[in-house]
This record gives sequence, structure tokens and C-alpha cells, in this order.
Amino acid sequence: MSEKDELRQQVLARRDALGAARRASFSTSITARVLALPSYQAARCVMAYWSIGSEFETAGLVADARAEGKTLVLPRAPRGGRMLELYAVRDPEHELVPGVFGIREPRAELCRSVLPEEIDFVLVPGVAFTARCERLGYGKGFYDRLISAFPARPPLVAAAFALQIVSAMPVSPTDQSVDLVITEDATYTRFTQSEA
Repeated sequence: MSEKDELRQQVLARRDALGAARRASFSTSITARVLALPSYQAARCVMAYWSIGSEFETAGLVADARAEGKTLVLPRAPRGGRMLELYAVRDPEHELVPGVFGIREPRAELCRSVLPEEIDFVLVPGVAFTARCERLGYGKGFYDRLISAFPARPPLVAAAFALQIVSAMPVSPTDQSVDLVITEDATYTRFTQSEA
């Protein structure tokens, strides 16, 4: 087993052990912090994801983006493909179906396709993060490839529980960092104070 796989297993086990009530409470705190970000407030087109299992619960952010009249973009993982497909979703209740990995994702025939350059803000999923905003994903490379494909990089924000922050992780040349990691009790930035 690789170093990345070991770390993935350890952090997922910790995250899975977090009780539902604490996960919901932490998710509410994190959502409030994300919604307060100037980059989120200014964004007209927000890319998020539909959470699954013990992940940070994205429902609050999804609801806010829709209520604020932002274009909500959700990804679709193509069968056998390497690049996430991006779609604008107006009505998650009727426009999403379980996809390849069991994650609810857009029905292509009901949703408008979106180009990466239309997106102003991205909520990025992940398993583990460092205080330097390095990211360990689920191992398929979808988000690393997507981030590389942005012509101009929009703000990349990860919402995670404090237990997902690790002191160090193995990093490959293709691994993409995020700009901010927001937990229930801290905000980490990949920029130094003078650049932020």
C-alpha cells in the first residue's frame, strides 16, 4: 500500500468515526465561514459538489448559492473518462441522479454544460489537507486535472473537519493545492500574510 493510500485510510477512518451530530454541527460552522468569504460573496458562478458519507455536508452552501441567485455548478464523473464534466444545476431534487461512484450528479440531458472559465469560485473536496493547503483527494485525480485545466485559476476553497488536517503528506508533481482550507475552528491559507 502506498503512503498516500495509508494516509487516506487513516483520515477516512477518523472522519467516519465522527458522530452525525458533531458532523452536522461542524458543517454548519464551516458553511457560515465559507459563506462569509468575500470571494464567495462576489462569485456569480459557484462550483460545489454533492457530499456523500462522512464528508462535510454541502447542502447549506448549495442552498445558499441557489437562494442568492448564483449559478450552481456540480460535477459529473464520466464512465471511463478522465475529466469531470461540469453542469449548471437549477433544481437538485429533480436534476441529480446517483453517478459512477454513488455520488449524486447532474443529468446531462437536463442541465446546461459549463466551461471551466465561467466559474468564479470552487468548493474542492478532499480526504486530507495540510496547513499549507496541500490536498490529498480520493485517488482518481479528477480535481487535480480540473484545476490544471482552468485558464485563470478561480479561488479554490476546501471545507474540511479539523481532524482532516495533517502535519505532512506525500505530494506528487501533478497534485494541486487549494487556496484556503476552512475547518470548524481555523482557516488555513497557502499564501503568506503579505500575499493574502
